[in-house]
Amino acid sequence: MKISIPVIIGIALAIFIAINSVFVVKETEFAIKFRLGEVVRSDFEPGLHFKMPFINNVVKLERRIITLDMRPEQMNTAEQKFVEVDYYVKWRITNPRDFYVATQGGDMLFTASRLGQLIRNDLRDEFAQRTLSEVVSEQRREMMEELVVRADRRFQDFGIDVVDVRIKKIELTEDVLNSVFERMETQRTEFANELRSLGRERAERIRADADRQVRVLLADAERDAQRIRGEGDARAIELYADAFNRDRDFFSFWRSMNAYEASFGTENDLLLMDTRSEFFRFFDQQRADD
Repeated sequence: MKISIPVIIGIALAIFIAINSVFVVKETEFAIKFRLGEVVRSDFEPGLHFKMPFINNVVKLERRIITLDMRPEQMNTAEQKFVEVDYYVKWRITNPRDFYVATQGGDMLFTASRLGQLIRNDLRDEFAQRTLSEVVSEQRREMMEELVVRADRRFQDFGIDVVDVRIKKIELTEDVLNSVFERMETQRTEFANELRSLGRERAERIRADADRQVRVLLADAERDAQRIRGEGDARAIELYADAFNRDRDFFSFWRSMNAYEASFGTENDLLLMDTRSEFFRFFDQQRADD
């Protein structure tokens, strides 16, 4: 049986109409249905849906979180130091109807440009209120949270939600790096000089204490030596006196003998004295005995 051309055309047209009467919404998409250019519905659940061909058309938007990786920007801190900030913004569409209307038909480039400009300005303001040490410390988290809250308020009419603003990296410019290094070097030099000063002060105290201890030891030693000498001299005098009192003639003779020995050291010594002097009295006694 031969199928006529009009039948074939009718079948093809029916297939075309059937294909254009259904559309699939994925879990990662929003779908907006238009009727002759007017939004009629934007709350489609994931799955298969129907529309009127030639009258309705469907625009799909991203449901997932979108990452806007910003170009690194130079920003100035409260202490007038320039830093290069590399950051990104995460956002998502929450109201597809408002988003489509506010962004010139869901233009993602327009949205990225507008969102990036506002976040950039807010980030500059936050950096201008904080010092370099503050933006790299725990205050950075507070700053990011404040940016997210502020961005959410500004983009409520856009039908989007700013999920996160995060700084990936903060780099110092060459001038700031040199300034930081110079300051670090100055601080370390001051610290080293302070340690040296403390070391010299402690060394002086140690030397002074050592000198004092030496003087005390020497004084004590000299005092003990004088006392021992005095005791020795007193003991010697006592012994001499005792010996002298026991036999005065022998003691006198013994002292004279020592004096003779000290006077005549060699055979060539010559001593001119009066033989009647007290010094030669033991010689005279020897002659008398002879």
